[in-house]
Amino acid sequence: MVSPMQRGFTLIELMVALAIVALLLALVAPRYGAGLRHSEDVVLRHNLAQTREAIDKFHADQGRYPASLDELVARRYLRELPYDPLLRSRRHWQLLAPPQGEGGIHDLRSSAPGLAGDGSRYASW
Repeated sequence: MVSPMQRGFTLIELMVALAIVALLLALVAPRYGAGLRHSEDVVLRHNLAQTREAIDKFHADQGRYPASLDELVARRYLRELPYDPLLRSRRHWQLLAPPQGEGGIHDLRSSAPGLAGDGSRYASW
């Protein structure tokens, strides 16, 4: 019969278990980071598409482009300002005026630096 003081794990057994856990973490961590980066790209593309659609609807309804993103929210074309997951901000968008010289916002882009997973620049979306 084994006494209660003799039960437990040896130091070697604990080290082997920790080594296995460390190995599994080393395999999973890069995939987690890549998945997180991909999801940020997807959210950014979606937010840009939704905001551009709201700008187009505003232009079709009002006959002019919105003066700001806040106007889209105030007139209920958007529920809230679009979120840029790369900059973690709702205010750091690159706003583009219409090519004809009208006032307002014709388009927007992310002002995040760097390249997306597909090799394109975030500023070109």
